[in-house]
Amino acid sequence: MADLCAVGKAIPKADAGEKVVGRSVYVHDLVLPGMLHGRILYSERVSARIVAVDTAEAEKVPGVRAVITAENTPEIRFGFLKDNTALKKGRVRQYRDEVAAVAATTPEAAAEALARIRVTYEDLPAVFDPEAALAEGAPRLHDADAKGKPVKDNRLRLPWKVEAGDVAAGEAASAFVAEGEYEAGWVTHCCMGTSGCVASFDTRDNLTVHSNTQIPSLAKNDFQEALKAMGVKGRVRVVNTAVGGGFGSKLDTYAYEYIAILLAHRTRKPVKIVFGREEEFVATSPRQPTRIRIRQGCDREGRLTFRDISMVLDNGAYTSWGATTPTVMMMPSTSLYRVPNVRFQATCVYTNNTYSQAMRGYGTPQVTFAIEANLDELAETAGIDPYELRLKNANQAGDVTPQGFRPVTCGHRECLEEVAKRLDWTAARARPRSTGRKARGVGMACLMHVGGGAKIYKSDGCGTMIKVDDQGRVDVFSGSMDIGQGLDTVLRQIVAETLGVPVDYVNVVVGDTDVCPWDVGVHASRSTFVAGNSALAAARTVRDQILSFAEEVLEAPKEILSLRDGQVVCSEDASKNTPLEKILRKAHFATSGNTMFLAAEFFEPATDLLAGDFKGNFSASYAWGCHGVEVEVDTETGHVEIVKYVAAHDVGKAINPMLLKGQIYGAGLMGVGYALTEEMIYEEGRLLNPNFRDYKILTAADTIPVEPVLVETDDPAGPFGAKGIGEPGLVPTAPAIANAIYHAVGVRLRTLPMKPERVLAALREKAGEP
Repeated sequence: MADLCAVGKAIPKADAGEKVVGRSVYVHDLVLPGMLHGRILYSERVSARIVAVDTAEAEKVPGVRAVITAENTPEIRFGFLKDNTALKKGRVRQYRDEVAAVAATTPEAAAEALARIRVTYEDLPAVFDPEAALAEGAPRLHDADAKGKPVKDNRLRLPWKVEAGDVAAGEAASAFVAEGEYEAGWVTHCCMGTSGCVASFDTRDNLTVHSNTQIPSLAKNDFQEALKAMGVKGRVRVVNTAVGGGFGSKLDTYAYEYIAILLAHRTRKPVKIVFGREEEFVATSPRQPTRIRIRQGCDREGRLTFRDISMVLDNGAYTSWGATTPTVMMMPSTSLYRVPNVRFQATCVYTNNTYSQAMRGYGTPQVTFAIEANLDELAETAGIDPYELRLKNANQAGDVTPQGFRPVTCGHRECLEEVAKRLDWTAARARPRSTGRKARGVGMACLMHVGGGAKIYKSDGCGTMIKVDDQGRVDVFSGSMDIGQGLDTVLRQIVAETLGVPVDYVNVVVGDTDVCPWDVGVHASRSTFVAGNSALAAARTVRDQILSFAEEVLEAPKEILSLRDGQVVCSEDASKNTPLEKILRKAHFATSGNTMFLAAEFFEPATDLLAGDFKGNFSASYAWGCHGVEVEVDTETGHVEIVKYVAAHDVGKAINPMLLKGQIYGAGLMGVGYALTEEMIYEEGRLLNPNFRDYKILTAADTIPVEPVLVETDDPAGPFGAKGIGEPGLVPTAPAIANAIYHAVGVRLRTLPMKPERVLAALREKAGEP
């Protein structure tokens, strides 16, 4: 691939200029003629019966155009199990439950109206700990499922379980075993652009929703179902505004979107609902907390013999994609390192806490924390260096993992070696532990993740349409979305490379369901791989069309023609080289038989939808990585300073090295926040720190010295060999830091975040202090 012109180049993001000068249109900027402002009244109780809702005074506020409750609107059900409704009727189960909503001519009038709504509640018992919620006699969150079938307890009927090999035999064959319990709490996405939408109907009852969703095609389907529930026969169009960050937070549809639709239909006006910052913390869905128990062992030579993982996840009051993250947690549980005997079991439990959503890594950060921290414990028990233990068990290309994954390429070993080299691992580990106030240590942790899509739905595909005008300019209509990760730039590079035109000649259009083909959404680090392959296929079709036409014009066999540098190039006769636009105009402006060059292709990865046993090759490619970190621990304050951070990733082929490194920088910082500072603090279901002052997200002042290392393995399934790596960059951060802290001061942190008070408590416990 040495002669590539566009692929492999560090080209700035296509939308960077618009963002820098403030011209990007976010949902917050959008104003439609006659637009009203919607606001939502949330529950004042965490678990209660709704006795009455009095809206009379709210309706008197000047400017108010509608006040709606579950009593005067159709029921709209949504979410993974359809156990949630847009407006709650009869009962509330969490503080973020939507009880009423208003539409008014100004945000102030809407706020005034909300303040005048009176709700009478009758408190009901509540439960906030998932294991307590499993106990006999615990208050039940739901008496029946979405179909009206009675339920017996708070356990979700989602049997997340996979087993391969013989775990008991593996344990019996083990010379060393390590076990432990690890816990991760709630963290949230902290998108700079808060959630929001504008819903409007035309005179024929057709609905348009302007949104910053990650899933325009799926959202369209959800909204169509909502219209059906409302008895409205119009069609739906979803138009994306600029997305100010997603990270999984916009992977599902939310109650506020359905409320905007209800208000817009009631008033026959566009209705805008945009969250404020506190509302974003409280009323969107975070990464779910998880309590993980793990046992794993190895023989005397350090070869892994078994791994046994069980966990309980706090689902909250309703079910969104957070409840499905165990499907991804299984992946590293069964297949990170070569371990022959594995068992994984997860239980999701309803509680009166906030309900959870997917977040960057989709479950792998939690379970990788347990696997990789416990692996260091196993290494210590076995008397083996942690790096050597990992190297001995590293995954390899051609393996078939216990869950049935078939990686064709694998850079696991190379990533380990890069981290060890750049950390000077052997010398750093040999340093004597400091007896002073500040102690240094190094640690590492690995990851595996899907890198070629993930067949979670029946289809994991993406459609692309391409058209070329008579000037050689190219428009690419992709079903996927750019949510800040740089997809539009990567697609431009892939198409430009294939059609032999400058990258600036390629325009990418995404986020309009009336114009763009179907796609399953931005998740699972799939966009570069799936949308990229789809765009590549469409570009190749257009290229063939052009060369077939040029064959006649230039009187040269198609086989010796190619597209490069804006020309049709003849490999055997340079005199026939012709500017591409000249060929295109000749086709467009022919006196008869005019030819247009356009194509549509749909790419569906050849992967498996996991069946009841959760086995199969559910990604077309897999990504590996290893992070290494050197920390300095202040033994008097518990503060952990990141001194050096190396992040090595198997990226397949770096289509745009600059954007890849950007993903790694951002994910690394996000991972450090997850490891050390970020924590949503709930007290009996109420969030106590819904703001950036008390929720300790890292800022620009807290940046760490990340050294990204791109390991290229050129996966034959990827577009130009690429794999997806949008999520992996934060997956191993927490365990790498936990392992480095242990190396520095000899205390094992098993709860996230590892904030100073927890580090200090562990140090005092080790010292035998009260």
